[in-house]
Amino acid sequence: MYLKEGCSLLLKVHKKSLPLILNVNPSFNVDQLNGQNGKNPVELKEYDVLKRLKYEENISTALEFFKWVANSRSFKHTPLTYKLMMEKLGQQQEMDSVQYLLQQMKLEGISCSEDIFISVIDSYRRGKAAEQALKTFYRIHDSGCKPTVRIYNHLLDALLSENRFHMINPIYSNMKKDGFVPNVYTYNILLKALCKNNRVDGAQKLLAEMSNKGCSPDEVSYTTIVSSLCKFGKEKEARELAMRFTPTVPVYNALINGLCKVYNTKEAVDLLDEMAYKGVDPNVITYTTILNSFADQGNIVLSFAMLGKMFVRGCSPNIHSFTCLIKGISLMGQWYESLDVWDGMIKEGILPNVVAYNALLHGLCFAGNMNMALSVCSAMERNGCHPNSTTYSTLIDGFAKSGDVVKASEIWNRMINLGCRPNVVVYTCMVDVLCRNFMFEQAYSLLDNMVIENCPPNTITFNTFIKGLCSSGKVEWAVMLYNQMERFGCSGNTTTYNELLDGLFKCNNLMVALQLVREMEEKYIEFNLVTYNTIASGLCHMGMVEEAVKLVAKMLVRGIKPDVLTFNILMNAYCKGGKVESAKQLLNAMSQLGLRPGFISYTCLIGGLCSWIGLEAAICCLQRMINDGIPPKISTWNVLVRHLFCNIGCGSALEYLESILAVD
Repeated sequence: MYLKEGCSLLLKVHKKSLPLILNVNPSFNVDQLNGQNGKNPVELKEYDVLKRLKYEENISTALEFFKWVANSRSFKHTPLTYKLMMEKLGQQQEMDSVQYLLQQMKLEGISCSEDIFISVIDSYRRGKAAEQALKTFYRIHDSGCKPTVRIYNHLLDALLSENRFHMINPIYSNMKKDGFVPNVYTYNILLKALCKNNRVDGAQKLLAEMSNKGCSPDEVSYTTIVSSLCKFGKEKEARELAMRFTPTVPVYNALINGLCKVYNTKEAVDLLDEMAYKGVDPNVITYTTILNSFADQGNIVLSFAMLGKMFVRGCSPNIHSFTCLIKGISLMGQWYESLDVWDGMIKEGILPNVVAYNALLHGLCFAGNMNMALSVCSAMERNGCHPNSTTYSTLIDGFAKSGDVVKASEIWNRMINLGCRPNVVVYTCMVDVLCRNFMFEQAYSLLDNMVIENCPPNTITFNTFIKGLCSSGKVEWAVMLYNQMERFGCSGNTTTYNELLDGLFKCNNLMVALQLVREMEEKYIEFNLVTYNTIASGLCHMGMVEEAVKLVAKMLVRGIKPDVLTFNILMNAYCKGGKVESAKQLLNAMSQLGLRPGFISYTCLIGGLCSWIGLEAAICCLQRMINDGIPPKISTWNVLVRHLFCNIGCGSALEYLESILAVD
C-alpha cells in the first residue's frame, strides 16, 4: 500500500464472522437412508450413528443428521448418541442447543447419565460460564440424574476456573450435607482455590485435615501449596513442606520455579544436584526453568551450559527450551546468534511453533533488522505455522520504532486479510506508528474503531497516544485526550501523568502542570522516580530551583532514592544560576550515595565553572573527570572551546588547546 502525502491512512477493519447457521442442507444422502421412494428405510444401529456423528466435522451437518435420526423410524437415540452430540455442540459453545437436547432427553424418558452431566458442566467451564453450570446443576434432578462426587468435583473446578471463590464453599458444604465424602480430587480443587485466593495458611490447614480424614495428599496437593509458598517469597517454608515426604519431580520443579522467579539460580542449581543425589531424574521442565532464568538475567553463557547439561544427562530439550534461549539472546541484541540456535533446533528435529517464531521475530525487530524479520515471517507462513496477533504486533512495533508507517500498514492489512483479529496490543502498536509519523487524526479514528470492534483501548493505548502528542508539542490535545479516557472506560496511571507533566512543563504551562500534581495526590496516584525527576526538571526549567530542591527532599522522605538524572537536573540549574559551589557539593554527594557521576554530570559542572569561576577551575574538573575513568565527549570539549574562543580569542585559544592536547 502506497500512502501519498496528506492522504488518509487506508486501514482495513476486521469483519465480524457470520453466526453459525444450523438449518443448512445436510451433506448426507437422505433418500438413501429413507430407502427408495421412501419405503423400507435403512435400519441404523447405535454404532452407525455414533460413527457418523464422530467423524462429521461440520457441526451443522452433524446436528441435521441427529435431528433426522430422531424424526425417522430407523433408530431411537440412546444416552451415548445424546452424549456425543452434546459434546460436539459444547466444543462449539452451542449451549442453547445442548440445553434443548437435555430437555429432549427428559421428554423421551431417557435418564441423563453422570458422564453426560459432567460433559455439560465442562462445556460451560470452557466457555467461561460457570454460573450457567451452577444453574444447570440445580436442575440436575429434572434431567433424571443424581449428584455424585465426580459431578460436584467438576462443578467446583468450573467455579475455580473463574475465581468464584464465594460460591465454592457453599457448594462444598452442600456436597457434605448430601453425604458425599470428598476425595483427593475434591481436596486438590479446594487447595487451589485457597492458594489462588492468597490463603496459603488455610491451604496448609486443609492439607492437615486431609491426612486426618484418611485422604492421603498426592503430589498435586503438595505441588499446589509449594508453588503458592514460593509465590509469596516463602521458599524456605516451601522447602520444609516438600521434605515431609519423598519429593517427586513436580514438587522439585515447583521449588526450582519459585527460586528462579526471584533469580535465586544458585539454590535452584543446588536443588538440581540434590535431585541427582536422591535418584530423582530432572525432566525437561526442570532444566528449562533454570535455563530460562539464566536467559532472563542476560547470562547466556550459563544458559548454554544448562543446555549442555541436559544433553549430557540424556534429557532432550524441547521447543520451549530453545525458545527460552532464543528469547534471552534476543534481549541482548545478538540476533545473529539467535539464528545459530534456531538452526541447531531444526537439526535436532524440533519443528518451531508460533511462540518460537515470535521470539525470533522479537529479537530481529529489537535489533532493527526488519528485512530479516519479514523473511522469517514469510518462512513461517510457508511452513504452515500461522502468525497470530503477537506476530503482527511485533512486526508493527518494529516498523513503528523505525518510523515506517507504510510497512506497518501493510502488515496490518495482511493481518486483516488473513482473518486474524487485532487485539489491544496490535491496535496500540498501530497508534504508536501513526503518532511517530504525526498522523494524529488517523490515530484518533483508530480509537473509535477499537470500540466498534469490541476491543476498547486501555490505559497503555492512551499513554502511547499522549506521549506522541506531547513529543510533538500538541499538549492541549494530549490534555483533551486525557479528559476523554473515562469515556472509554480507562483511567490515568503514573505513566499518563508523567507524560502530561513533561509536555506541560516543556511548553511552560506551569499552572496546569501543578493542577495535575495536586490531582495525583488527591487520587493517590503513585509518584515514582520518573515523576519526581519530571517535576524537578520542569521547576528548574521555570527558574524555580529552590522548589525543585524541596521536592527532592520530599522524595527522599518518601523513601525514593534519587538517581544520576536527579542530580544532573539540580546541578544544571545551579550552574545556570551561578551557584557552582552547590553544584560541586551535589557531585560529591552522588559518590557518597553510591552513584557514579557520568560525563553529563562533569560536563555540566565544567560549563558552570567556565561561566562563573574560570578556566583553571574547569581544567581541574576535567582532570578529575579523566581520573575517574570517564572519557570526555565532544560536548565536553565544545564547552571548553566555546569558552576559550569567547574569552581569549581564536589564536590564543588554538595555542592553549595544542598545549592541552600535546603528547609527550
